[in-house]
Amino acid sequence: MFDTLDFGTLITVFLVLVVSITIHEAMHAFTSHWLGDSTAKDEGRITLNPIKHIDPYLTLLLPLITLIVFKVPLLAAKPVPFNPDRVKFDEFGAALVGVAGPLTNLGLAAFGAVFLKLFQGDLSLAVTDVVAIFVIINIGLFVFNMIPIPPLDGSRFLYAFAPDPLRRVMESLENVGIFIVFGLVLAVPAFTDIISNLNQQVLDFLL
Repeated sequence: MFDTLDFGTLITVFLVLVVSITIHEAMHAFTSHWLGDSTAKDEGRITLNPIKHIDPYLTLLLPLITLIVFKVPLLAAKPVPFNPDRVKFDEFGAALVGVAGPLTNLGLAAFGAVFLKLFQGDLSLAVTDVVAIFVIINIGLFVFNMIPIPPLDGSRFLYAFAPDPLRRVMESLENVGIFIVFGLVLAVPAFTDIISNLNQQVLDFLL
């Protein structure tokens, strides 16, 4: 994602990740509350305070290490708790909670892309670079989180339509799925190519 890294770029990536993930997780919490489940609200997760949403190791340390080593920031936020039995529309409600975060990132990326288009000739190179990083990271968060492997958000959407045998397989992956995804990203070039191509297609569409 990032071929050249310097201290300024690392700081920018770090800040953009924190902001984008905070909004992502807050939208999960807001959507679950809107659909009738107060679990996230009771734990104070409907907030733009990043401290409530970040995990010091998986959200802060891990992406910096993987960005430096692999040029791709891999991370996981503190999961937003919700009770799928309490939301409206059953599995479809749970699917809405799941996709709320990634769709928010897509909306943020679209906003950044429109901003670049509208003010392209008036922005300094530094501002252009920051907004471009903002767009790229939010596209990456959208595409990555929509991978339909538990516990990623895309799996909640798949749950709504999957037959029972597939659901049981997905449930068995809830606790280890994130490690499977990280392993695929870091060790399977074909998987990484698919993710990169999807990122690029979304970027091309927005720009």
